[in-house]
Amino acid sequence: MLKGKTIVIGVSGGIAVYKVCDVVSRLKKLNATVHVIMTEAATEFVAPLTFQSLSQQPVVVDMFEKVEKWDIEHIALAKAADIFLVAPATANIIGKMANGIADDMLSTTVMATKAPVLVAPAMNTNMYDNPIVQKNIKSLKEFGYQFIEPESGRLACGDMGKGKLADVDTIIQAINRELIKDQPMKGLKVLITAGPTREPLDPVRYLTNHSSGKMGYAIAEAAVLKGAEVTLISGPVTLREPTGLKDFVQIQTAEEMFSIVKENLSEQDIIIKSAAVADYRPRYYRDNKIKKSDEDLELQLNRNPDILKWIGMHKEDHQIIVGFAAETNDVMENGIKKLKAKQTDLIVINDITKAGAGFKSDTNKVTLVHKDGNEKSYPLMPKKDLAHIILENIIDIRKDG
Repeated sequence: MLKGKTIVIGVSGGIAVYKVCDVVSRLKKLNATVHVIMTEAATEFVAPLTFQSLSQQPVVVDMFEKVEKWDIEHIALAKAADIFLVAPATANIIGKMANGIADDMLSTTVMATKAPVLVAPAMNTNMYDNPIVQKNIKSLKEFGYQFIEPESGRLACGDMGKGKLADVDTIIQAINRELIKDQPMKGLKVLITAGPTREPLDPVRYLTNHSSGKMGYAIAEAAVLKGAEVTLISGPVTLREPTGLKDFVQIQTAEEMFSIVKENLSEQDIIIKSAAVADYRPRYYRDNKIKKSDEDLELQLNRNPDILKWIGMHKEDHQIIVGFAAETNDVMENGIKKLKAKQTDLIVINDITKAGAGFKSDTNKVTLVHKDGNEKSYPLMPKKDLAHIILENIIDIRKDG
């Protein structure tokens, strides 16, 4: 969460301007105050009204425009910034910044700020590789400006190479890393389970579910940003291992996950069980592939260990336990029942039948229920944003004892 933080975003002219709209929207959902400064060229790609609507603040373009209802001019805006982001940063604005040229509102304000400056370049790959541009980037880095490296791929002009504006998630993470200096979870040990489990039937087949692990991985990334020592136990997913983890353990089955949880439980301060563990496993494993026949196949299943229930039964007084309830019917009733049965301190309840709130999606819509009965519902939002909200609730629980 970025409540109380002021972020000034300088938008220069490039096709990647549309991505910055999403950056502004995401930052607002994290409760940041966002101000946008646009160059004249940027307004050719996205109208100022778009950024005004997303930021809920007036957008500055002309440094000589008469101001009637807004009393923040470029020096005041430069002073107000907790962080200054330039995105997309064209070769032109990078050149101005590197050489002290201040001839429009953006270049003037960034020159006046003492806040940390993040620069996210976006341009044609040949321009990016140009020795003059690289020299300017090097100079800015030496002056303490931080760069969010562009990505490689197919550019808007059709060329292939490095020059695409960094992914929105990457930009948000860079801002979070810079702003979350107090690290409210510093020194806390956090255990997170994520993804599905696979219960093998034979060398070819297994039982599993649709969990992608995105929610658990997002929580792990957010906890690292907040200073926690994070152990992530992950089922089989296609996601990259988050950076900054204390430990990362990959498992396949529910019993494997249970074993690792038991080994690590006692040293943890917070346990967040977001994994979708298979409730049952095949009673018998076939060493050879089960061949198809004309007859129906009947499977016998055994109950897997209830990991969350075991954690609740063995928790220590200082530990906080968080569970997840992905429901399809009687959503709140079933979620609260799970909260009580598993003895968790917090349950994250969602209706997976709702659009954008099910498995594999990048978004989620949840209700958080505390063991004291307090309920908080949140609108549909990216899981990476929701991760910070969940952790803020956990921090509040710790503060309340």
